[in-house]
Amino acid sequence: MTLPPSSSSDPAAGALGLPTAEIAPPEPDTPVTPGTAPRRRNSQFTDIWRRFRRNKLAMVGLVIIAVLVVLAIIGPFITPYDPFEQNLLNTLQPPGSSHWFGTDVLGRDLYSGIIYGARVAMIVGVCTVAFSLLIGVSLGALAGFKGGAWDAVISRIMDVFLAFPQLIGAIVVVRAIGNGVATVIVALVVLGWVTTGRLMRGQMLALREAEYVEAARSIGADNGRIVRRHILPNAIAPVFVYAFTSIGVAVVAMASLSYLGIGVPPDIPEWGRLISQAVNFLQVEGKAFLWIAPAAAIAITTLGFAFVADGLRDALDPKLRGGN
Repeated sequence: MTLPPSSSSDPAAGALGLPTAEIAPPEPDTPVTPGTAPRRRNSQFTDIWRRFRRNKLAMVGLVIIAVLVVLAIIGPFITPYDPFEQNLLNTLQPPGSSHWFGTDVLGRDLYSGIIYGARVAMIVGVCTVAFSLLIGVSLGALAGFKGGAWDAVISRIMDVFLAFPQLIGAIVVVRAIGNGVATVIVALVVLGWVTTGRLMRGQMLALREAEYVEAARSIGADNGRIVRRHILPNAIAPVFVYAFTSIGVAVVAMASLSYLGIGVPPDIPEWGRLISQAVNFLQVEGKAFLWIAPAAAIAITTLGFAFVADGLRDALDPKLRGGN
């Protein structure tokens, strides 16, 4: 094989009788146009959001949650009546132009009561889950990562709390402390953190011996940094998914307490309390509106958070993340 002739040669190569080849000058930089710009790699958050967006039910749930949040914030400004205003001369009115959902046994506007009940539901649900995560994630991570005596003691404490049914335990706490929204939150947190703690403990046990954790430990990383930078970001995903489901569960639990006549004070128009007041009229023809509206509000809220939790579970699943 012969090389093409060259206009310039290497003196050393010529002295040895070797063929020489011209070194081509570097090509000028090609201008980058917007149409040919290299595509940047999507971030992890963008990939999760893309997968979440493909789940239509998850997007429906996200819209429901957004509407609930907006109603909780601006509810008092859009209700046609004061949700606390009683009019005993206007009780049990059917839905109409004056009262869209009718009036309850105390003459209060049901539509205004449902809107105000959204604020109570969001406050109790979000606060309950937030405090449950704070306690459960901290104790679960400590038990799973430390192991030994720490794991034994914390796990036995969890077992003791798991021995009590959550609703019955909440009733006992409310009866001991008294009625009130804050009391309901405390009652639900007392037993609600345990499931989060056990879930976090299991994640920590599975990840603390992972290869990347051992590599970080081998280069001298301390335990705090290993937990914060390597284990916790990978362990928190299922806990985060469970948190969204728990908000709906907390709303149902609060409604159950109110239905039994404890928890939220009787003068507050809460969804469970509204259903409880309608029980005496279940057999009365034409009075179904008393319980249908608050029951539908509870069902829609619970489904909204459940749909979002399902969408997050699929979007955060590492097995699915690499498929598309």
